[in-house]
Amino acid sequence: MARLNVKIGNLELKNPVMTASGTFGYGVEFADFVDLSQIGGIIVKGTTLKSREGNDYPRMVETAQGMLNCVGLQNKGVDYFCEHIYPEVRKIDTQVLVNVSGSSPEDYAECAARIDALEDIHAIELNISCPNVKQGGMAFGVTCEGAASVVRAVRQRYSKTLIVKLSPNVTSITDIARAVEAEGADSVSLINTLMGMSIDIEKRRPRLSIGTGGLSGPAVKPVALRMVWQVAKAVKIPVVGLGGIMNAEDAIEFLMAGATAIEIGTANFIDPAVTLKVRDGISDWLDRHGCSSVQEIIGALDA
Repeated sequence: MARLNVKIGNLELKNPVMTASGTFGYGVEFADFVDLSQIGGIIVKGTTLKSREGNDYPRMVETAQGMLNCVGLQNKGVDYFCEHIYPEVRKIDTQVLVNVSGSSPEDYAECAARIDALEDIHAIELNISCPNVKQGGMAFGVTCEGAASVVRAVRQRYSKTLIVKLSPNVTSITDIARAVEAEGADSVSLINTLMGMSIDIEKRRPRLSIGTGGLSGPAVKPVALRMVWQVAKAVKIPVVGLGGIMNAEDAIEFLMAGATAIEIGTANFIDPAVTLKVRDGISDWLDRHGCSSVQEIIGALDA
């Protein structure tokens, strides 16, 4: 069988398949459906310095080839995670990563520092698509300066593998990727959700409580694939690809486009065991094509 292990910074993954934040809870909720130890990495739901209630309902809507959400980073805060969730997730025999969010560089840095102290958490993923409260609500990730400011603050207080999750709602995602690489990011993951909207024409109202939300699922895959390909050529650090991956064929496309690893999000809601099916599908494809390692197809696109 082909070797599936990959490396992101100092983070060793047994295979390149991870779960996307916000779609797999804390991992333990899926233990009855899938062998968690066989997943390459589990990225837990977004964690903030303080507890957040999230947005009002409704905050999820199905769309053609995808879904919209405006959950709003509902969580009980990093201290709750450290005290109550960490003792459980540390027992999972695979890499567990924490997705970190905040409303200021200082918030991000403090949250990351507290996670840095957890012995069995070896990486975080920074969600820089959050609104910058000091700049009128514009997301950090839509400007080079904003993205860099968060990574700079976190890098000073976080010593382990740092993955930065990039927003697609920008003019030049390669510029943002280079900016966070320059500030010490060990990897970038992309894409986060695309901004979208759905309207109930009978009520003449948006179907989401705050009007707009993040679009995910198969509909975003061509955009995500293009952006991964562009960023992989623009930076020297590893790229993690996500956006509409539903099966092994989708995952292999992202790997060929330059992704070292991939994340599966919306598909988890359809099939809780999809991660292992994708892993097995990648393995089968590699064996059928005479590849000894997944490394042989990473960035192997002939274009």
